This record gives sequence, C-alpha cells and structure tokens, in this order.
Amino acid sequence: MGRIMSDTAVDPRKSIADMDDELLPVPRHRLHGPGHFLGLYAAEHVAATEFVIGAAFVAMGATIHDILIGLLIGNVLATLSFTLITAPIAVKTRLSLYTYLEQNQGELFSRLYNGANVLIFVAISAAMITVSATAVRVLFDIPPQIYPYPTNIYFALIAASASVIAVLVAYYGFEALSEFATICAPWLMVMFTVGGMVLIPALNEALTGYTTLSSFSDFVALAGTTVFTGTNAAGEPGIGLWEVVGFAWAANTFAHFGLIDMALLRFAKKSIYGLCTATGMMFGHYIAWVSAALMGAATASIMKLSIAVVSPGDVAYYGLGATGFVIVIVAGWTTANSNLYRAGLAAQAVVPSAPRKRVTLIVGTVVVIGSCFPFIYRSILPILTYAGLVLVPIGGIVFAEQQIFPRLGYKSNWHRLKGVKNNVPALITWAIALVFGFGLNVLDVIPFVYLFLPTWFVSIAVYTVLAKRFGADRSRPEAEKREQAFRQQVEAYHAELAANEQHHQVRRTTVSIKLIRAIWIVSLIVPSVLAWRVLFDSPDIYVYYVNVELFYDLAIWCTVIYFVFAYWDLKLSKALHGSQAAVAELPAVS
Repeated sequence: MGRIMSDTAVDPRKSIADMDDELLPVPRHRLHGPGHFLGLYAAEHVAATEFVIGAAFVAMGATIHDILIGLLIGNVLATLSFTLITAPIAVKTRLSLYTYLEQNQGELFSRLYNGANVLIFVAISAAMITVSATAVRVLFDIPPQIYPYPTNIYFALIAASASVIAVLVAYYGFEALSEFATICAPWLMVMFTVGGMVLIPALNEALTGYTTLSSFSDFVALAGTTVFTGTNAAGEPGIGLWEVVGFAWAANTFAHFGLIDMALLRFAKKSIYGLCTATGMMFGHYIAWVSAALMGAATASIMKLSIAVVSPGDVAYYGLGATGFVIVIVAGWTTANSNLYRAGLAAQAVVPSAPRKRVTLIVGTVVVIGSCFPFIYRSILPILTYAGLVLVPIGGIVFAEQQIFPRLGYKSNWHRLKGVKNNVPALITWAIALVFGFGLNVLDVIPFVYLFLPTWFVSIAVYTVLAKRFGADRSRPEAEKREQAFRQQVEAYHAELAANEQHHQVRRTTVSIKLIRAIWIVSLIVPSVLAWRVLFDSPDIYVYYVNVELFYDLAIWCTVIYFVFAYWDLKLSKALHGSQAAVAELPAVS
C-alpha cells in the first residue's frame, strides 16, 4: 500500500481514481454524524456473547454492588478510551488500522498483525456459532454440553451445519447480512432487557415467597442473594470491584487501545463522536450483561445446574420462550458472519496472492471444527482480554506516531519517507511488549485484565526510543515534497467525487414508509409493556405464570412482525434513495 502511494506520488500520470478506496483517506463528504455511530455501536455490541459473559460474572462470584458500580466504571472508561485514544487518531488519519499499518509499518509487520487477527476472529466466530447451536440443541432435546468437548454427535453436527451456513453467507452475501445485523440492533436491545424483567418475579418468589418487588433496594437485595452472591462456582470468595472494572474495560481493548475501530470511527465528522460508543458499552456491556446474568441464574435454578454450564439456548428459552431461540440464533449468527468476513480479509492480507473467497473457505473450515467445542464460547471473556493484550502494542505504536512524535519534532510517517521495506523498530517493539505483557501474566504481578495498560505504555516508550535511533527525527525534503503532492492530488479527486455524489445527502421518506416504521416500532413496544406487566403486575405466582405465558405467546409474533416490517422499511428506503439519486443524475430541462 505504501508502495502504491509512493508510485502514485512519483508518477502524476497514474490515476488516483484507479486506486482502491481503502488505500485513501475517507473523503469529507462521506463522513457521518452522531446518529450513525449511536446505531452502529448498539448493533455491534449487543450480541449472543452477552449471555455467556453475564453468566461468567455470576460464576466468578461478583457481588451485586461490585457489578452495578464496577460495570459502570469499566464501561465509562471504555467509552472514554474510544473517545480520547481511538477517535482522534481515526479522524486525523481517516484510514483504517489495516491500511495505516501497511503504509507505515511495512509488509512483514502487516502480515504478522493480520495473522494474529485471523486467529482472534476465528475464535470469536466459532464461539458465536456454538452459541447459536445451543439454541437449536434445545429444539431437538439434545442434552446440555457441559464438557469442553462435544459429547453428543448430533450437537457437533448442528454446530458444524450452522458453521457451514455462516461461511457460505460470508462467502457470497455479506452485504445483505450486514443490513440484517443492523436491523437486529433495536430488537436485541429490547429483548435482552425484557428477558431479565420476566424472570425477576420467579427469582423473588423462590427467595421470599412473593412475586413483587416494592423498590430498587428490593431488587439489589434479590440479585445479591440469588445471583451476584460474592461466591464463585467453587464456593470460594469471588472477584472484587476492580476485577469487574478491569473485565469491562478490557473486553474491547483491541478495539480502543488496539485501534481496530479506526475502521469505523474514521467516518466520524468529529472525534467527540467517540462518545457514541456508549450505546454499545453502557447498554450491551452493562444492562445486557446484568439482564443475561439474571436470566442465567434463574435458568440454573430451574434446571438445577451450575450457571457455569447452563447454555445460552436454555437461558434464552426460559427468559423469552420461543423468541429466545430466535435471539440466540440470530445474535450468534450475525456476529459470527461479520467476524468470519474480517478473518477472511485478514487471511488474504497474510497471503495476498490467494483470492478472498478461497481464503474465506479455508478459514471457515477451521471455524467449522472449532464451533463443535463448547470450551471456546465459555472462554470468550479471557479470549477477548488476551486478544487485547496481543494487539494493544500495535495501538501503542500508532499512538506514539500520531500523538507523541509531532510533539517531539519527529515525523509520523518517517518509515514511508525513509523508503525502507520493513519498520524494524515496530517489529522489535511488538516483540518486547508481548514478552513484557505475558511475562507479567506469568509472574502474576497484577490481575490479567489490567495487563494491557503497562503493556501499552511500554510499547509507546520503546517505539519512541527505537524510532529516533532509526531516523524518525530526520527531515527528508524530497520525499516530503512527493507526499505533499500526493495529498493535493487526493484532495482534488475527493472534490470531484463530492460534486458527483452530492445527491446522496438527500434523505426523504414517504407516508407508506412512515406507516411501516410505526408498525415495527409498535412491535417493540408491545413486548416491553407485557414484560413490565409481568414484573410489576403479578401479585401471586398464578397470575405471574398467566402473564408470562401471554408474554411468550405475543413476543414471538411481535418478533415476526418486527423483522418483516423493519426489513421492508430498509428496502423501501433504499429504493427511494436510489430513485432520488437517479433523478439527480438526469440533465436539467430548461
């Protein structure tokens, strides 16, 4: 990528229009406002893993006060990390991290980085598909898979079959799936919330003999006695406040400290839009985790099993009835497909000569095998944490180049200006940071959820020192002149694009679209009202069961209505937008 940019800068006859858009900064006219990112992060971070992570906090023995306060602090820190670290660099460079690394760190570094991404995304994809398989397992009365490996051939076949479908979708139809995943966001947010509400009276009745709660303090007492008890699955004192804070903060370190979400936030008009990540952090990683834990504890009590081995399929079924099967399958499948697609792209970067589709199939084969093993999805929280530890040093290197180097008088793009093939200081820094981070883990100096912090600072310090020794502080006038000329060519090209794409800024709706939109909104309101009724209008256990059955029966129909009309809304809106674009392209009639 860096070679392409240099060649283009040297040879003005080469058309920038022939370059892949990914090689260029995002043009100004394609930037988005805060509404885009509020919805985007809600869709990205409300997924099937919430069932697993919510149950994990219960199994690890957190107390209710640690959960309510710790998750709040941890997710606020995560939101601030996106806002203060990721967003400013994304807005400044307007590049994805993948493009930035290939342009500034060299081919070898880029391949190693993408190789690490392949492993991480494969693990996440396999975990998501296994979660979906746990829902299908319930439908076929297959026993729970409580061991790290599959103990039932039919469960393995279900997981493998779901994996094959996910691989084929990533292979052929990722755009349609991305649209579907976006549609799922409002529905997932509602269903995760109401699922916990529906099971609270059952938990309270088992503890006190009453189905109603009179205050928030009653809820805290109930959750502290039955769910977040402070005792782990082994009957020993569990994790404390700062471990909860660390888990919440570290769950997305590869995205904020590790800068992977530069790919998303490069489209933000302002870096302050990093605060929009709060929809994912505060809802998906706060409310949804707590709600999933409540559902998990109630399900474990009903099934007389440890919450550590209760499957997401069982949890969703007891909380949401038939709708629970849908939420686990959909949330697991959509998340798996997006990560499969990312894994395919990363694998192609490792082996550039291989077509993306072929590489996706090879990666998919590994996912098919991995999805049959339940231990992967049960280990998702440590996987995310250690993934952050592997990728955070890269974020430190880029942070040093973009935020530290200009203050020291160094060149942020010194490696590209120097014209060497590989960024040796970056390679050495990554290696030192990994040895340092995992060394701290082996020595058990600090909780592993906080290892990313010292590792990040070490990577910044080491890279700053090494880069200076390799010439980051030196001027290269000729190379800088070529870079400036290239930037001017890009700006001119973007000005042409903006003139041709101006009609895309027009957004209109029709009466029919407004009516369709009102229907799918109502289909979300109805389950919410019914869940409210279950929670606050069930004076005894008999009325509770009557209200629950009504909720189960109507929630599934509301789900069907929601997806039909939300998808219809999407298609009509796209068609209208497309027709407006076509009209805008017609010559004016005088």
